[in-house]
Amino acid sequence: MTSLPGPLALGLAGALLLAGCATPPPSTPSAAAADTTTPASGARPPVAPAPSQAAADLAQQREGFARWVAGFRTSALAAGISEATLRAALDTAEFQPRVVQLDGAQPEFTRPVWDYLDNTVTPQRVALGREKLAQLRAEADAAAARYGVPPAIVTAIWGMESNYGSNYGSTPTVDALATLGFEGRREAWARGQLLAALKIIQAGDIDHAHMVGSWAGAMGQTQFLPSNFLAYAVDADGDGRRDIWGSMADVMASTANFLAQSGWRAGQPWGVEVVLPPGFDLARADGQQRQAASAWAAEGVRGMADAPLPELPDAALLLPAGARGPAFLVGPNFRAILRYNNATSYALAVGLLAQQIDGGPGVQAAWPRDLQPLSRTQLRALQTALSARGFDAGAADGVMGPATREALRRWQRSVGLPADGYPDAAQLQRLQQP
Repeated sequence: MTSLPGPLALGLAGALLLAGCATPPPSTPSAAAADTTTPASGARPPVAPAPSQAAADLAQQREGFARWVAGFRTSALAAGISEATLRAALDTAEFQPRVVQLDGAQPEFTRPVWDYLDNTVTPQRVALGREKLAQLRAEADAAAARYGVPPAIVTAIWGMESNYGSNYGSTPTVDALATLGFEGRREAWARGQLLAALKIIQAGDIDHAHMVGSWAGAMGQTQFLPSNFLAYAVDADGDGRRDIWGSMADVMASTANFLAQSGWRAGQPWGVEVVLPPGFDLARADGQQRQAASAWAAEGVRGMADAPLPELPDAALLLPAGARGPAFLVGPNFRAILRYNNATSYALAVGLLAQQIDGGPGVQAAWPRDLQPLSRTQLRALQTALSARGFDAGAADGVMGPATREALRRWQRSVGLPADGYPDAAQLQRLQQP
């Protein structure tokens, strides 16, 4: 799974199921041999050009990386990692500049939820999910019987994380985590994950060469971080290894176990699309106020086409695109999916993909596609303007977190707007007016 929120967030075509472990990434080409050609008599050998600043910086980073790895090696040895494991995993560890670039990248523009769903819950992915589930029915049913998680949910996560195994990354996990540790922005986290990765190698679940995944350290067909692998991975096929790269029995069981341990409740849906009654207080649709579906029904909340609501305890209302978009009633199983990837759009995508793999509908209400999400710069301006007007939005970091959303709701209520906590350009302009 992707790092939160993330770990972060992720529409991570179709291919044959893998029969074994992932193919190890190609080794880094060695440097070209020096030119030893003898120059013509009296001719001076060519003068090598001065290295560029970028090349010098990279060389310096690699030297610093080697020192960091040496220091980590000492602490890993003290933590019980054997010399043999350290030699196999760290002697060939290489600094990955691309990992640093991706970790530092923070896009200015955010994607609206409908755009995310358009690109992740596609007809092709639904069709391929049905095909893959039919092929793996025995493994999926065994995981469902053991952990209570429906086969379509596990299949949907598999589809979201690696497009059913066709793309789970080829970055060496040890290299990625060592690079992130050396980079320093998340050093404590990366050190912990790297130590967990070494424990996995030492246990014999996978060797160093085949431990590959995303640039952020998530591994295998359903993208487990090493710490989550240690906690939740399962040897379902009985071969003595927990193989989330090549064994589909292990992939299905491990993913179902993660959700079960995260609070999945057997027999309950993840949620349902609903219609809110006229005059409903939209501030209550914040994803936090929870009560039984029967209590929401007593307030006039109905299923699509006036269908009765399912039995769902501790249910909350979500308006992922504000007052003009679809509404959903979600329960404990939606929150279990959020433990896998803490993004509402991701959890919705998993639920909707699973629903359609099982033959159910997609989103039925229309999305407000004319609305454009605010950029990070605009969100910072929104946060600053809200706080200036006495509605504390927290740090002006360009992230629409709970504090900002609640501040926006309080401002919306104060000026007579629907208190849905959904920002748009018109509201920003109004807030910035003197």
